[in-house]
Amino acid sequence: MSDEANPFESLQSQIDDAAAYLDIGDDVIERLKYPERILETNLTIERDDGDLERFKAFRSQFNGDRGPYKGGIRYHPQVSRDEVRALSGWMTYKTAIVDIPLGGGKGGIVIDPNDYSEAELERLTRAFAREIRPMIGEDQDVPAPDVNTGQREMNWIKDTYETLENTTEPGVITGKALDSGGSEGRVEATGRSTVLAAREAFDYLDKDLEGATVAVQGYGNAGWIAAKLIDEMGATVVAASDSSGGIYNADGFDPVAAKDHKNETGSVVGYAESEEEITNEDVLTLDVDLLIPAALENAIDADLAEDVTADVISEAANGPLTPEADEVLEEKDVFVIPDILANAGGVTVSYFEWVQNRQRFYWSEERVNEELETHIVDGFDALVESLEEHDIENPRTAAYVVAMQRVADAFAEAGSWP
Repeated sequence: MSDEANPFESLQSQIDDAAAYLDIGDDVIERLKYPERILETNLTIERDDGDLERFKAFRSQFNGDRGPYKGGIRYHPQVSRDEVRALSGWMTYKTAIVDIPLGGGKGGIVIDPNDYSEAELERLTRAFAREIRPMIGEDQDVPAPDVNTGQREMNWIKDTYETLENTTEPGVITGKALDSGGSEGRVEATGRSTVLAAREAFDYLDKDLEGATVAVQGYGNAGWIAAKLIDEMGATVVAASDSSGGIYNADGFDPVAAKDHKNETGSVVGYAESEEEITNEDVLTLDVDLLIPAALENAIDADLAEDVTADVISEAANGPLTPEADEVLEEKDVFVIPDILANAGGVTVSYFEWVQNRQRFYWSEERVNEELETHIVDGFDALVESLEEHDIENPRTAAYVVAMQRVADAFAEAGSWP
């Protein structure tokens, strides 16, 4: 596993790969490789013991050609300027491949939230909301949850913004609790899109999903829900892992019961149906039909990719493969469904939430899931059309060709003026 690949350089490499198939000027390509602006700020809050502590925080607005900036806010010790820049770029092309009228943004605070009380996290979240307040709004920039944030933090940001602006604007942020204007289907959305994209890939490759073996690396929200839904489709989940390690059973196990065990103990390790405890790297290299990496970036580098034996990879995480790993897997004919499509369910249902907030009219979960399926299937069809039209070997490159063309078209149609 590699922690050295720079995520922003990975993004730019992916853009360069796709640019070779596009009739777009180098000047426009250069514009599509960099964020429009980045806020880097220092937040100081009072700890519960009365001491002050400083935290570095970021908000990147990568591209707004197709609509308001859209992207999550993560709390993690590894948050950095380059990570946030990369994630905001990936979000730009994610919203484009599933054809929703939004741009790309991302934010984060350098913190391990496990080390802080709920009261301290609320003070920090509200401090961040005050800092980004001039940048956000339902027509400007609409944040959402990400790693280590959820409905609680989004509700705090919404309340802070509305209080300071003296308004009611639920569409300023998505991923909220239902009683605060959230959407049905949002919690399952990322895991759902991951398996919908996998289903489409299996159909395209003329493979049978019924009885297919599946390994899931990362058993947070996206990972365990993907495991649950793929199990319901008839596949067999044989392995799963989290930061403490992994479990394996060649005959499969109940992914919901594994999640219950994790909730009780803090890890999937020790789950009763497991025949064998394995490492995270073992999970990534198991001989399975479908691999779902659902943790953080750079989980698979070039060296590890040599040992990957899955036929299909559906990226629930953002940037789980380094560009070098991508090249290795392409040579091995592994079909990789790129993150900008596979995990686009979260931002797609966030878009639905934003629409519902603006209309003050809310949808049923059934409608949310039907609309999500339409966007993911259409996105996969566009990826396949790009693969075949341009004779591209790498599905990720094909997806970027579609997404970059849509962003470039929006920029050209708007025109440029000083």
